[in-house]
Amino acid sequence: MPHVRPFRAGDETALIDICLKTADAGADATGILADDDLWGEVFVLPYVARYPDLAWVVETGDGRVAGYVVGTDDTRAFEDWFATTWWPRFAGRRPLPTGPEDERTRQDGLLAYAYGRRAGAEPFGDAYPAHLHIDLLPELQGKGWGRRLIATLVAELRERGVAGLHLVASAENTGALAFYTRLGFTPLPSHAGVQAFGMPL
Repeated sequence: MPHVRPFRAGDETALIDICLKTADAGADATGILADDDLWGEVFVLPYVARYPDLAWVVETGDGRVAGYVVGTDDTRAFEDWFATTWWPRFAGRRPLPTGPEDERTRQDGLLAYAYGRRAGAEPFGDAYPAHLHIDLLPELQGKGWGRRLIATLVAELRERGVAGLHLVASAENTGALAFYTRLGFTPLPSHAGVQAFGMPL
């Protein structure tokens, strides 16, 4: 029987795999980038490195990790840490893309996003200082595990006195957009191609 448990050291490989297999608007992103590892280096590994106490996984009955939620209770502090501590370790082998934006590959766009992360880069962090990333393999989707993971994170954030929580999803991931609305998140003004949501806590 699947169950939610706290993240623990050693889960990283599974989290990278889940991130990759859900990164293309909820679908498998294997092969879309020249380097599949980039997804995890941007969207999941920094969270469990900085805030392992704000990460939970769904472990299946046969001992596999098949879903996760990760997050931060202070987006501004996290983004500064990402820019000054986390991302520089990858800069040598992942240079900032150059050239016209209309000629950039999808990997170039993701790298530009990583290099551009900093406190205040997104407007949501003031009213909704926490943010999350959540991914589930198809075998767990539609069975309440996403709701359980988010509820677990929300309970911890409320215990810490955090004022609000936000997340950003691909505008093409229609299933996820409907899911967040059902959970009580409110759509926020967003950049092209994505949809942000906020929830007061």
